[in-house]
Amino acid sequence: MKKSVGYSLLAGLAAVVVLISTAIFVGFGGEDGGPGTSPHKPRDPAAPAVSGQWVGTWSAAAAAAEPGTLNGYAGMSIRNVVHTSVGGAGVRIQLSNLYGTRPLVVSHATLALAAAPSNPTAASGTMRRLSFGGKPAVTIPAGGAVTSDPARLKVPGDADLLVTTYSPSPSGPATYHPYARQTSYLARGDRAEDATGAAYTEQSPYWRYLTGVDVWSTQARGSVVAIGDSITDGITSTAGANHRWTDFLAARLRTEPGAPRYGVLNQGISGNRLLVNGSRFSPNNGPSVLSRLERDALSRTGVKAVIVEIGLNDLFKTPRQLDPEKIVGGMRQIVQEAHARGLRVTGSTLTPFGGHRGYSTQLNSVREQVNRIIRSGTVYDEVVDFDKALRDPASPGRLRPEYDSGDHLHPSDEGFRAMAYAVNLAHLKQSAAAAL
Repeated sequence: MKKSVGYSLLAGLAAVVVLISTAIFVGFGGEDGGPGTSPHKPRDPAAPAVSGQWVGTWSAAAAAAEPGTLNGYAGMSIRNVVHTSVGGAGVRIQLSNLYGTRPLVVSHATLALAAAPSNPTAASGTMRRLSFGGKPAVTIPAGGAVTSDPARLKVPGDADLLVTTYSPSPSGPATYHPYARQTSYLARGDRAEDATGAAYTEQSPYWRYLTGVDVWSTQARGSVVAIGDSITDGITSTAGANHRWTDFLAARLRTEPGAPRYGVLNQGISGNRLLVNGSRFSPNNGPSVLSRLERDALSRTGVKAVIVEIGLNDLFKTPRQLDPEKIVGGMRQIVQEAHARGLRVTGSTLTPFGGHRGYSTQLNSVREQVNRIIRSGTVYDEVVDFDKALRDPASPGRLRPEYDSGDHLHPSDEGFRAMAYAVNLAHLKQSAAAAL
């Protein structure tokens, strides 16, 4: 063969490869995201992405091994109900066996839109079987995690998804998130691909194995991760209503003019602390924010900004931390690690708890000292003053009555709404680290 002919064939093959790759990318990405922008000109973060990208639309932190599940859920289908923050043209999920002691075999996994909120029945025509590395089943090692292959499905923002897994064999303790504030479902046998919810007769207040959902979006340009304790977890929000402060924040980001189009990922764990891991007596409190920061926040899909709400449990729980400098030192470490990943951190003041059974003047004094340091601007890149947003003007050490869930520590739904509106959305757009 002559060299010229060989070169022509090679060039032709290369062109075909490029065309096929482009077709696959465009075909999966969905509709055009709008006019292109110059690669040399910074783009408005509020503008839609020029081409599609993966962004996180939902997440939950793996908090602990579920008690009483030494054999996992062999022979059971688990249908987790989760709520999206942003939509897209494709979807993939993350499964975790973080607290498992044996490999977890998932032989069948599906995803669908819910026919109605908090309902185990799939919307017509939306059931998709998921694969992993091109195979219908996957084995997740103890302590490991896996991401599914993409599935083509038009996923709206502000919608319920059904993510179902079936495990045929015993697998050890189930990795779970105990305070979902959402009803999920279980069924006997392999019912993963059942569009009807008739077999799902057992209800559950937990999320099991599922830790993340990503969407392929031409509109959203990333995600904001909120990491914290029960206040971020939304433990006193109305179950099934999606009234955590992060849900109200997601609504603002979807609808407000000029807002960055970000997904919102909630990585709160009830009882969680900044400095100390949960003990064997309170395993559901999870590992400390410092020890889980990389896994649960900095490495999440499409993360562009981090919001931190943490510190009260360091005051309440044994061993109590009563040195304000140690608490803010831990917060500064969060910022340092985030800056190493090119991320800015918005941090919150510690909220009032006057009237709570754990209240003391000493603990409140430490809280106020921590807040003074946070407000000085020497800890976080930006400050969101949740204390100011929630406190009673007539009694600043307490929550406003309408923002109090009744335990004098955790907000009501309206309190969570006030927290979301305290966040300065413009701060989430910034990329350069502050000089602290």
